[in-house]
Amino acid sequence: MSNNTRAAADAPQASPPASLPDARERLLDAAEALIYAGGIHATGVDAIVRAAGAARKSFYTWFESKDALVAAALTRRDERWMRWFVEGTLHRGRTPRTRLIGMFDVLREWFASDGFHGCAFLNAAGETASPDDPVREVARLHKARLLAFVGEQCTAWAEAVGADRRVAARLARQWLILIDGAIGVALVSGEADAALDARAAGQHLLDALAPRPDRLARSPRAPRTRGAVPNKREAARARR
Repeated sequence: MSNNTRAAADAPQASPPASLPDARERLLDAAEALIYAGGIHATGVDAIVRAAGAARKSFYTWFESKDALVAAALTRRDERWMRWFVEGTLHRGRTPRTRLIGMFDVLREWFASDGFHGCAFLNAAGETASPDDPVREVARLHKARLLAFVGEQCTAWAEAVGADRRVAARLARQWLILIDGAIGVALVSGEADAALDARAAGQHLLDALAPRPDRLARSPRAPRTRGAVPNKREAARARR
């Protein structure tokens, strides 16, 4: 997805009145764009309806509450964001290592776009008090999907370098922290190069976790030299 395409997806689109199914999509578009830019609590239903060019009646036709609309908009964004991130990652590398490192190049493009306002799911989760809130649940599922994809790449990397699967699982959790950390720093600082700092940290992490060749290779058993202390079995034989 190009920067222009992504920015267009983040901006509310004014549309002429249409059928109810079209009105539902416009409501989702408007809710996602307005909430991503300004937050859940700062965005009222009237503003969403107005930006969608829809009648207020159509809002209640499709959604029982504002929270239900927000959850639906985030669910749709999760599908689109994950598709964009997975495709971008796979496009940037043929090996597990290059794909893992390439994730931060994908993120940097996003950070540099005009419509970047951080992670919509972390932002939304930060505005919900209850862990059982439907919005928080969508955010939790998004991070679980992201971790699963990262985990696939980490497992492939571990197999390629001969590392233990437990190392891959730990690496996946740490990689997710690097991703979310880069997103947070880029949002606060306004610096897209936060992705490059996270990429450098990731490279060091991969180097540190990869088994060293000298540890994998078994050293040959040294021949016994004259005067060496025999083991217990050899000492017993000598006494017979």
